[in-house]
Amino acid sequence: MKNYFKTLLIASLLITVGCKQGEETASEPTSESTEVPAGGQENVIDENSAPNIVQTAAGSKDHTTLVTAVKAAGLVTSLSNAGPFTVFAPTNAAFDKLPAGTVEGLLKPEKKGDLENILGYHTYVGSLKAEYMQDGQEFDMVFGGKVKITKKDGKTFVNGSEIVASIETSNGIIHVIGDVLLPK
Repeated sequence: MKNYFKTLLIASLLITVGCKQGEETASEPTSESTEVPAGGQENVIDENSAPNIVQTAAGSKDHTTLVTAVKAAGLVTSLSNAGPFTVFAPTNAAFDKLPAGTVEGLLKPEKKGDLENILGYHTYVGSLKAEYMQDGQEFDMVFGGKVKITKKDGKTFVNGSEIVASIETSNGIIHVIGDVLLPK
């Protein structure tokens, strides 16, 4: 019985000392900031997770025009959220195929609605992997309209534009295409 009380007394002492140290530690300032970044999900800096769609596109030298357009349309937050999303991402060369002045015109603030519609026509809510797409399938895009998938000679096309690469991201998938898809 004496040993029981000694053990109980020592355990109580250790708990008391441990709790006191925990209180002192909790009140000490830490180097980590607990502030929530201003803005949305796009402002979260996480060096351990896979990049999202916007971060991945921003890291591509072939998608600078697309990233500029996403920013001008105010869609960075939307495409940085959890998703999943599928983005058919035209390259800079695809934008260069458009008539002269088209991109510049769409980047103007008064054309924001048109730009949103065009970019929304490149975005699907859900994850569409190319290997699971079937010839003849159609998908409803974010801002209306459908895209049609075709398969030929082992290649996958969306509205006739070949998917030349597919990149998985933390919130969906990017399919790189060589044309800008225009809503019909």
